[in-house]
Amino acid sequence: MSYDYKLKGSERMKKLISAKAVEALGKQGQKVICIDKDTIITPSAKDVAAEYGIEFKSGTYEASGTCTENKACCTNDGGIDREVIYNAVKALVEKGMLGSLLSKLGEDVAYVSEGDANLKLVRGNTAKWEVLDTGNPADKVFYNELVTANDGSKMNAGFITIEKCEFPWECACQELYYVIEGTLTIESNGKVYTGHSGDCFFFQNGAKLKFGSPDKVKAFYATH
Repeated sequence: MSYDYKLKGSERMKKLISAKAVEALGKQGQKVICIDKDTIITPSAKDVAAEYGIEFKSGTYEASGTCTENKACCTNDGGIDREVIYNAVKALVEKGMLGSLLSKLGEDVAYVSEGDANLKLVRGNTAKWEVLDTGNPADKVFYNELVTANDGSKMNAGFITIEKCEFPWECACQELYYVIEGTLTIESNGKVYTGHSGDCFFFQNGAKLKFGSPDKVKAFYATH
């Protein structure tokens, strides 16, 4: 039914199921082929299996020749079980590792979120940071917008970081900033106001300000 070969640099034997092997079993009237995580099924073998009505099942052969299914390992097509994939992705999200993984894979994903018609939960540690154009390429200012009009919201919200720089800012709407960590300085009418972790700024529409930070600040913002 299968051919064994050893992967280079590995002691684990892989089982390759070919179209010829499946055809032989089909002619014998076999309807189930047992596989495990070390089984590789060729595309042509899958086609032949479909022709003969043969099903691939994850499990092990008993002495009687029957296949005892093991749903925790693989799917019927030799792939990884969907529940295994779900649990793996869930663990990555909870540990804050999914964002970096997607980035390494080159995926253009702004962030990972979930929810329903009533709410949206954004995993902040998966959010992709964008450069905020301050007019000075040397400025280190980044943001990620997590709530927009696309969510049916009348406000926008997200996070912003500013590192050791200053830049002018004119508010095009009402804006609120909550300082999460670091120091946020705001200059208004010639006076500098300094906010620290736990402090909150509110700006009126049309306000002409200067944003800055002597260190690195991270803040949550909402605009309306």
